[in-house]
Amino acid sequence: MNVNTEEKQDTFESQAKTDLIYGIEDRPPFWDATFAALQHLLAIFVAIITPPLIIASAMKLDVETTGFLVSMALFASGISTFIQCKRVGPVGAGLLCIQGTSFSFIGPIIAAGLSGGLPLIFGACIAAAPLEMVISRTFKYLRKVITPLVSGIVVLLIGLSLIKVGIISCGGGFSSMDNGTFASAENLGISGFVFVSVVFFNRCKNRYLRMSSIVLGLLAGYVLAFALGKVDLAAAANYNFGTFNVPMPFKYGLDFSWSAFIAIGIVYIITAIEATGDVTANLMISGESIEGEKYTKRVEGGILADGFDSMLAGVFNSFPNSIFAQNNGIIQLTGVASRYVGYYIAGMLVLLGLFPIVGIVFSLMPDAVLGGATLLMFGTVAAAGIRIISSQNIDRKATLVLAISLSLGLGVELMPDILQHAPEFIKGIFASGITTGGVVAIIANLVIRVKED
Repeated sequence: MNVNTEEKQDTFESQAKTDLIYGIEDRPPFWDATFAALQHLLAIFVAIITPPLIIASAMKLDVETTGFLVSMALFASGISTFIQCKRVGPVGAGLLCIQGTSFSFIGPIIAAGLSGGLPLIFGACIAAAPLEMVISRTFKYLRKVITPLVSGIVVLLIGLSLIKVGIISCGGGFSSMDNGTFASAENLGISGFVFVSVVFFNRCKNRYLRMSSIVLGLLAGYVLAFALGKVDLAAAANYNFGTFNVPMPFKYGLDFSWSAFIAIGIVYIITAIEATGDVTANLMISGESIEGEKYTKRVEGGILADGFDSMLAGVFNSFPNSIFAQNNGIIQLTGVASRYVGYYIAGMLVLLGLFPIVGIVFSLMPDAVLGGATLLMFGTVAAAGIRIISSQNIDRKATLVLAISLSLGLGVELMPDILQHAPEFIKGIFASGITTGGVVAIIANLVIRVKED
């Protein structure tokens, strides 16, 4: 009895320190959980379907194939999220970690697809996934390599990189760049209105308003965009409302090549570092310790699930999954860290995959509306990275590692043309600031030796 009382007291104090409404093991009422799940869904839907759309466009796939790939991306993300939150045996972090299609793999996947089609993509992704799974089992021995400092740098770079995506959405997205309306007063006005609305509702004392701040902000922005004629209803006019997609393992077959395996395998290794940072940030936001055996097991489980879920995604004709950093921002904003909310999110994603018509509502949402909400969330991800870094002793070595990693990582992110003369293989790996900064952080942390005065 005394032990349970102490544990409950520790949990209460932990939630108080982080301003949480629901902790990791709390079970929110149905409507609270639904509100929180819907906000996560709104934040990740576009991010999940964008990679398959980009890959399909680069490979010039037909509409039917493209639609199926998008549906399977949603379906695979639902299954993966459930595994990550549930923690099946050693697989999963047991946290509110949302999995979705990873942007990091787009370059090497397109290269593989153009040379060997979908069979080579899925074959290489399935074959290389065990690399990340092996890393998860050796994490305790890699703590000197993947330190909290390195993890913090990666999380910070993820947040800063996502802010760029959020700003583009605020301006109207890539489509508005083509038609000349990017950063128009209308787009900026809508995104600014959503941004202010989310902040307003999030600062309310009423917990329901706070928990639904993102949903309310997006809803307000959606209504405003509709009133201004920015919602294109004609895009859904010819949609087949009777569509139903049945998951079919290995529908497109499998193929293999060493070049595709190596290129994709390297990204899996980097993804393991990102997963470490994401789980660490999630634990900090959730009021949990980022030291000790329990922390190690959660990180190992999260990385293992990352690899296993990516392999499972390949089986169901989808692309590698990774933990979404932006959902840590939603936990921070809503105060809901309950892993049981992940079950709701997983169910919603599976339904979206099986009944793609449900996703038409999200597809019609103007980029400016989404940008206003995501910009704030991405900022909180960067802030989480800063918190991880600041929790460490920032001595001369740490300062050098930070300076080198951020300068090269952000340098590539801000000026990707710096790699324009590099071989395609190198560009496919290091075009991402997250990848560049993460690799540099590991090497710098291992190599640099400084004698403190």
